[in-house]
Amino acid sequence: MDISPILDPLNDEQRAAVTAPAGATLVLAGAGSGKTRVLIHRIAWALTALGASPHNILAVTFTNKAAAEMRHRIEKLLGMPGGAMWVGTFHGIAHRLLRLHHQLAGLPPGFQILDSEDQQRLIKKLIRAQELDDTRFVPRDVQYYINKLKDDGVRPAQVKAGYDPMQQTLAKLYAAYEETCQRSGVVDFAELLLRAFELLRDNASLAAHYRARFTHVLVDEFQDTNSIQYAWTRLMAGNDGSPFVVGDDDQSIYRWRGARVENLRQFSRDYPNATMFRLEQNYRSTGNILDAANALIANNSGRLGKNLWTSGGKGEPIHVYAAYNERDEADFVLHRILEWNRRGGARREVAVLYRSNAQSRVFEEAFLSARVPYKVYGGLRFYERAEIKDALAYLRLVSNRHDDASFERVVNLPTRGIGARTLEGLRAAARQRGESMWAAAARMLSGMPEQKLPGELSAAEAFGARGATALLGFLQLIDRLDADTKGLPLHEQIDHVIQNTGLIEHFRKDKQDKGEARIENLEELVSAARGFDADALSPGTEGEKLPPLEAFLAHAALESGEGQADEWDDCVQMMTLHTAKGLEFPLVFMAGMEDGLFPHQRSIDDLEGLEEERRLCYVGITRAMKQLYVSYAEQRRLHGMDSFGVPSRFIEEIPAALVEEIRPRVQVARPAIGVARFRPVAPEAAAPGIKLGARVRHTRFGDGVILNLEGQGSQARVQVNFEHQGAKWLMLSYANLEIVR
Repeated sequence: MDISPILDPLNDEQRAAVTAPAGATLVLAGAGSGKTRVLIHRIAWALTALGASPHNILAVTFTNKAAAEMRHRIEKLLGMPGGAMWVGTFHGIAHRLLRLHHQLAGLPPGFQILDSEDQQRLIKKLIRAQELDDTRFVPRDVQYYINKLKDDGVRPAQVKAGYDPMQQTLAKLYAAYEETCQRSGVVDFAELLLRAFELLRDNASLAAHYRARFTHVLVDEFQDTNSIQYAWTRLMAGNDGSPFVVGDDDQSIYRWRGARVENLRQFSRDYPNATMFRLEQNYRSTGNILDAANALIANNSGRLGKNLWTSGGKGEPIHVYAAYNERDEADFVLHRILEWNRRGGARREVAVLYRSNAQSRVFEEAFLSARVPYKVYGGLRFYERAEIKDALAYLRLVSNRHDDASFERVVNLPTRGIGARTLEGLRAAARQRGESMWAAAARMLSGMPEQKLPGELSAAEAFGARGATALLGFLQLIDRLDADTKGLPLHEQIDHVIQNTGLIEHFRKDKQDKGEARIENLEELVSAARGFDADALSPGTEGEKLPPLEAFLAHAALESGEGQADEWDDCVQMMTLHTAKGLEFPLVFMAGMEDGLFPHQRSIDDLEGLEEERRLCYVGITRAMKQLYVSYAEQRRLHGMDSFGVPSRFIEEIPAALVEEIRPRVQVARPAIGVARFRPVAPEAAAPGIKLGARVRHTRFGDGVILNLEGQGSQARVQVNFEHQGAKWLMLSYANLEIVR
């Protein structure tokens, strides 16, 4: 048998892993080291050299796309169909098992799968049925609670709620939810995994059958497995089996999804005779990029350890750009991309990476103004994001009460008891008189006698008592927002509306990262307003100037309507660092490299969180093939406020010999990397009572202690360590700090 096609494309490290004897095997595959190739060639090796048949192969990965690609490449390599192999995602394989053994799993033959939206809808009904307050027991929070317990293998009977009434109620909701799903014959995504695990755990003969059949269990992206996925893999492979797992502890970046990087180390403990292979030769990046990545990740503790290298050249140094502010940063990136394009490089070869979705806005504006096509990969453009549309809908209502689309979007957001019945009655009343929903509601709720049309209902009849009260409260809220914001600067108008509609609190209740990202986007909308030039959208005729709010709303509508390229266009790729995993680009820009932004503020004082942020930075660096630019802004308007940042500690962890600074830093605002970052302001230059160690109070951030003072006059700024928000830099002239005696 000619095995050359299987072995010839492999380097020494890959070949050693692929041809390892049957037995537990752990492959530590560094970024760009060919891990998918190793998995595919291992399957081919098992089928040709180890005596396995396609029926003996179980290969699991995390996405349907990756599973389809794996199957296609195996079939192409072997020149034979692979239908008998089980190749799929964890959820897909679990679903297949449950269909085959639905009776043993306690499921009806035609059981259905609840998607995330259907699951949340069912939970909402249960909350209502138990007459609970859905502002306290938010459906998506309860959904997260249930799914998290299932991912940890915990059933309602095992929940330890103790004496906490909140936990007791959540446990009851979980029990009611499980009972409803069982009665209805439906399972959610988390249930697929848990039920498949329990199927093997509770049926020893069935588990033995599958262990005898699947003599080769292979798992991709093992560092991303959660508790139940790891437990299921162990049951399927058995204690004496031959699991072949591929992963990289340095690229474990999904802790917030339940991924456990510890599973890689646990594998070695559970299989003490496992053979470990390290894939360290990188086929993607230049030597300098790899040296930077190696030096950075070496600061993490508890690594299994590897060192990426390449047989190629050193390439260009890591370019570090210290921007004056976020607009200077965006302009710099734009001009480097234009230069790349002029020299024959394609725009699709360029990626702009950032830690937070909110950072995309400034780059989008720069690319739009320069007519550079771009695509936000794996996400929406700034003004198309749901939370931004929610805030803009409130602002449009403040500006124009008769905007029905905006009215319907936010009338019950956050929930205020205005249900479908109330809205249907209001729509009917508005249609009958040919007026806006606002006008109809105001007329019906005014209490003034009116001439009724035939068949027309009263407010009480159309809305019900609760609906009428809630609707009146909404109208009063919009009127109050309008009155309170008159005469305020544009950014203060928008900030006031966002803060007083309850949107921030609404999204804060989302326990997952989405809630925090949405709040950051809302705060970035305030930043957008601060930098907005209303004159740019005003008509040319003298004296026909749009009010700032109307001009800004027009600007937002125009920006959301065009500019993003189609998938097949030659366009710049923009994405978060999390989204970038698995991708590669000749030219990469990592923007916003400031402490508090990246690493994120919430992770700086948490060792595990900081190490995950460092792994995320490692992922970003290793996306670059030829050129890597790292940038930070000395002054950034973020979350609606001006702040003075310091370079990310991750920049300092890259050896100076690998770094080229694009332009020299100048005077106060440009401290050199690695030297003292702060230039204290003379005490007399600060406002009365503002001094190091003083306790102060801020209207939004609460109480804190002054850590540093810098600058003079209108440029004076202060760093305050707030009790609940962490350290922030503020401009003294805007901060309005109150001295706490």
